[in-house]
Amino acid sequence: MADVELRELSTEVSGFDSLLWGREHIAPLVQRLTSIRRDMLALESTARHLLQAVWPRRKASARNLLHYVALRRHDVRALQEQLIPRGLSSLGRCEANVHATLNSVVGALCRLSDLDEPLESMPAAVDFIRARELVAQSTINLFGPRPSEGGAHIMVTMPSEAAHDPSLISELVDHGMDCMRVNCGHDDPTAWKAAIANLRSACDKLGRQCKVLMDLSGPKLRTGPIQVGTAVLKWRPQRDAKGQVIAPARIWFQSGGHEAAPSVPADAVVPVLGNWLDRVAPGDEIRLIDTRGRVRHVQITERGQHGVWGETKQTAYISADTRLVHHARRRKSQSKKGRIGAIEPTEQYLVVRRGDQLLLADEYKIGSPAQYDDHGSLLVPATIGCTLPSVFKDLKRGERVLFDDGKIAARVEQVCQHHVVLEITQAGRNGTKLRADKGINLPDSDLQLGALTDKDVQDLAFVVEHADMVGYSFVRRAEDVELLQNELTRLGRPEMPMVLKIENRQAFERLPSLLMAALRSPASGVMIARGDLAIELGWQRLAEVQEEILWMCEAAHMPVVWATQVLESLAKTGLPSRAEITDAAMGVRAECVMLNKGPHILEALQVLSGILRRMQDHQVKKRPLLRRLRLADDLTQPHTIDEDAIQPLSDAQGSK
Repeated sequence: MADVELRELSTEVSGFDSLLWGREHIAPLVQRLTSIRRDMLALESTARHLLQAVWPRRKASARNLLHYVALRRHDVRALQEQLIPRGLSSLGRCEANVHATLNSVVGALCRLSDLDEPLESMPAAVDFIRARELVAQSTINLFGPRPSEGGAHIMVTMPSEAAHDPSLISELVDHGMDCMRVNCGHDDPTAWKAAIANLRSACDKLGRQCKVLMDLSGPKLRTGPIQVGTAVLKWRPQRDAKGQVIAPARIWFQSGGHEAAPSVPADAVVPVLGNWLDRVAPGDEIRLIDTRGRVRHVQITERGQHGVWGETKQTAYISADTRLVHHARRRKSQSKKGRIGAIEPTEQYLVVRRGDQLLLADEYKIGSPAQYDDHGSLLVPATIGCTLPSVFKDLKRGERVLFDDGKIAARVEQVCQHHVVLEITQAGRNGTKLRADKGINLPDSDLQLGALTDKDVQDLAFVVEHADMVGYSFVRRAEDVELLQNELTRLGRPEMPMVLKIENRQAFERLPSLLMAALRSPASGVMIARGDLAIELGWQRLAEVQEEILWMCEAAHMPVVWATQVLESLAKTGLPSRAEITDAAMGVRAECVMLNKGPHILEALQVLSGILRRMQDHQVKKRPLLRRLRLADDLTQPHTIDEDAIQPLSDAQGSK
């Protein structure tokens, strides 16, 4: 009986083997693969003019990028499903060596099924070992040698304090920062130079290397100023859910001419003209009538340098017209009333609701709320200015306009010479506040906006002298890359490495062209600005978009910076979320991970360094590494079981 079953099993296996490796089944696979390979070589031939402009030592990378682009023009999912059961590469990790992978799969299929290899087969310029070498060398050219600990370099965005706090930079370098990012949109050349000097000094003392990336500002598309609000200062005590006061408001009355902030936080800082506060002492009381005509009392608790502290359980609104009256506890009150100094106007904003009209005007128009007549009919829609009205000519009816990181969405209704009429399509249920200096995104518009502004060109002169690489913001097309390369040549630094920030729809959709243009430089990389991409392309698409960018960059052997909100909660609050720990671990697939500034940046840096150090043994790009797992010992280790503690089930219990 056993012999019969064995013969039947052998027949089934033989039949399955024939199904897998029979010529009639393998030939169509070989034909499909060779057809794809011909497309790859055809695209390489068609793009000869692009290859000729590539930096000589990066031509192999450019060819591999073209091969990958040709491969991804095909839907090979069905082909993959047929390769997997045959134990061959499914092409799922071929980015860095496309031609070599196809050659290997075709060769294996032909040899195992006794087929002749296609005549057009030719050696690949980038084999598996060469691909790793090219990625490694490109990374070294950009960021320097691989960190001794951790699978990726760590970049940190500098706060303004970096210019005058050498210890901060020294600690960052000591904890694993090996690339310092300076945002040219903040501070000035004096501060940048001081921060870089502090970095160089720290590296010399610690014997470490740390590159400097200076990020050009690019064209800033933002909302303009809004009409100034009323200059009113408000304070109020803390109350519980029942409205009972649980803590008084603490007020700092500051003597005239002194603008230093109080030593501890205050609920309100009230500037007082002259030396009126000199006679105010603890135990005294300051009385006033606020802007609503209500009498308010503030009890003075202590004197401080250049002022006095007071407490009150009453809410108050005061302006420059409010007068102060001093009531001494044991002395006669001052006959002369105190006067309040200048109070900053309250921040103004527009409230927009779904269905509202909004006029997006040029930079000369001051933002203002909507105006209505006595019957509630709209006279003039709300208006907000735009810092770059030159984009108006690129807008078309029906295209989206997003404000403030996508919190407000609108649709173009009409384009005029000096303004655009928008209809609000997304806002909060009770309206959303739109403030000045908030970002504007135009995801559907083919903007002809140049990526290099006059300020960028001016800043670039500083960058080429003091930085190791330049970050290129708001790049959209290959011509933008060529423009920066020409400027670097003009400034005598044609070899200076550049990092392209992929942060808008146009850059993502033209990524292969951007990469080919960047390969004209001896060293270049890509930063995935995931926050802006999520706004432009939609949060639901971010996961697939960042994957596609990683794949395309690996095909070009281009180093990638994993950026935006990495461990952001940890850096800002000191407490990470579960989601951001997982996100940080994904960063090991890139060559560099960027942290933004925050009060807990050192903690974030330590955590990120530890995550990358552990993950490097588990992951290289898309490929998992199967190192030995102690977890796998579980089923083979003897476990001590206290048999006396195990109570056998009775028949009755067992039946239950």
